[in-house]
Amino acid sequence: MERIEVVGAVIVRDGRILAARRGPGMSVPGVWEFPGGKIEPGETPEEALRRELVEELGCTVQVGDRVTSTDHGHVTLTTYYCRLVEGMPHPFEHSELRWLAPDALADLDWAPADIPAVQLLMGG
Repeated sequence: MERIEVVGAVIVRDGRILAARRGPGMSVPGVWEFPGGKIEPGETPEEALRRELVEELGCTVQVGDRVTSTDHGHVTLTTYYCRLVEGMPHPFEHSELRWLAPDALADLDWAPADIPAVQLLMGG
């Protein structure tokens, strides 16, 4: 099976991190994730992340350092710290968005591929 490369955004604002709940039209609805998506042919991970966040959340970000990469099945998820540049995130595809302190991230039911990044962000 072909590997799918996806990117996720750890958007930090005022010490809080954005979590997005997958909507009913998405695969694995109801679980929480860092927003992002698939890297298209010819895109860098940073370009893909900026494009996906405009599409999914209607906001522009500056992509910073990599948080971690996780292999889950045939998917490799790489998360990056991001800073909002323009607009406020709006849940166009997700059912809910929450800004959480790092120690509150464990309170949510995360998609398995996002759990290693959550653990790192919580200091573990």
